[in-house]
Amino acid sequence: MKKIILLTLILLSLFSEFVYAQNKLKELKGVEEFIEKAIKDWKIPGLAIAVVKNDDVVFSGGFGYRDLNKKLPVTENTLFAIGSCTKAFTTFTLGTLVDEGQIEWDIPVVNYIPSFKLHDPSASKLMTPKDLVTHRSGLPRHDLIWYNNDELSRKELVEKLAFLEPNESFRSKFQYNNLMFLTAGYLIEYLTDKSWEDAVSERILAPLGMERTNCSVFDSQKDPDFALPYREKEKKIERIPFRTIDLMGPAGSINSSVLEMSKWLIVNLNGGKIGDEQIINPITLSEIHSPQMTTGATMERPEISPASYGLGWFVDTYRGHLRVSHGGAIDGFNANVVFFPTDTLGMVILVNKSGSGLPWVLDQYIADILLGLDPTDWYSKALERRNKWQEEEEKAKEKKSYRRKTGTTPSHSLEEYTGSYEHPGYGRISVKLKGDQLQLTYNGITTPLEHWHYEVFNAAEGAKDDAFEDLKFMFLTDMNGNVASIETPFESKVKNIIFNKKPDTKLYNPGYLAQFVGEYYLTDKIWSVTLVGNSLNLIIPGSPVYTLIPDLSGDFVLKEYSVVSIHFVKDDKNKVSGLELIRPDGVYTLKRKQ
Repeated sequence: MKKIILLTLILLSLFSEFVYAQNKLKELKGVEEFIEKAIKDWKIPGLAIAVVKNDDVVFSGGFGYRDLNKKLPVTENTLFAIGSCTKAFTTFTLGTLVDEGQIEWDIPVVNYIPSFKLHDPSASKLMTPKDLVTHRSGLPRHDLIWYNNDELSRKELVEKLAFLEPNESFRSKFQYNNLMFLTAGYLIEYLTDKSWEDAVSERILAPLGMERTNCSVFDSQKDPDFALPYREKEKKIERIPFRTIDLMGPAGSINSSVLEMSKWLIVNLNGGKIGDEQIINPITLSEIHSPQMTTGATMERPEISPASYGLGWFVDTYRGHLRVSHGGAIDGFNANVVFFPTDTLGMVILVNKSGSGLPWVLDQYIADILLGLDPTDWYSKALERRNKWQEEEEKAKEKKSYRRKTGTTPSHSLEEYTGSYEHPGYGRISVKLKGDQLQLTYNGITTPLEHWHYEVFNAAEGAKDDAFEDLKFMFLTDMNGNVASIETPFESKVKNIIFNKKPDTKLYNPGYLAQFVGEYYLTDKIWSVTLVGNSLNLIIPGSPVYTLIPDLSGDFVLKEYSVVSIHFVKDDKNKVSGLELIRPDGVYTLKRKQ
């Protein structure tokens, strides 16, 4: 009798879920027409959407085109970049390591990675895995250190954190930071002895059957169904190249389809369970979904509470319903993943266009329907705001020369600005002269420079990659009149980043330096120049040995007395015939002993 009652209850439950799905599908029938209109109004090339209730996908589909030129349609299987929606995959993977006892959320990172170091010594000692994934490190974004960077390893990038200036004290303020999530991914690699990609695949993608989901746009382009990236520029939609962010994978490199992402929604809605398999402890997942850090945001609308941040998720209430969500944006793509835990409802919306607000508008429009709420016109208000903002952007561009000082010229010949400039954290900037224009290259992005005023140059229009367009670079001169460094606002929340110019590489070449080795005399004293490794030493009888450091002028500076320099003199046959000792009080000439 008990078995019959239990079976009846199960059948009734299944039937009610079936009825619910059918009813909601009827309610969502008008959504297709709504989306078709929306992608035209918002100038979206293509959009894919999936809506989940309990264990069911109650609505899914593709709209518009994944390839505008070839008119290839978007489907529910089309791969899109999901950007920062990746962050929740990283925290979920960390959660499985918590379940296994390999880490604890609140034990300092240095206990696991002894070499971990930040600019702030206190933060270095106290930073925990939970701090890494709640945006409270004290660091601003510093995104240009990794943007388009394909030369460094994750380990090397983590090591550069020590040279990045914070702008707030540790744990005092929410500041979105991709580099901390990169570090969380590196922590996974350090503990598992596997790549972050393999760890995510083994612990999430494989159990969920997300077979086509990948961690690189290179892999996406091998798939028969992937979306191309687009942007809107001067009111026209144009295709742009894929942006490779493999280095920053743990913060944003996953690519997926709405159909496979629906499985991700289901496991989050079902307490970490997929089918009969529990892939993460429900208590651990509950902590991941719970508020950990206030964002400090003020209330914009009374229906939506200011968001807090969980572990890889934003948490707020939407019209009285608990909401967990995260957006994602990378060149050519926008994404939004959102679910309502107490309502067992979730959505994923993916578009192949930069800077589109449509996913956020659309998920609230659908939420109102499925949560049985009185409709709110999010759509027209957001569209009106977007259109007005675009108008204001056009007006602002017309005034971008407002602070430019006209009638000025550079202090040096353009050739003198060329060279290699370095920062211990941000790496290298290269400046070359092409024709009569300077060109600057950073992280593989080359941009032409136009003289702005005085020693300031502007990243001009016309670059193949316009990531730096209208960014300013100021060249600084040292005491000897040499162009010595570049100052630029790579991170606007701290002091300008300064890249110091490196002397000519030949000055470190033993073969080139050998010509200066010999004896030189002043009155009756013999001075000796010797070569040790790739540097020169100066030996003066009765004095310590001095090290000669290459200078930007091509001369050498005494390491022990920076105000004293050495210039080697050559004869008309280009042979070294003497040296000049240059001091603040004068120049002393020594002849070479033959």
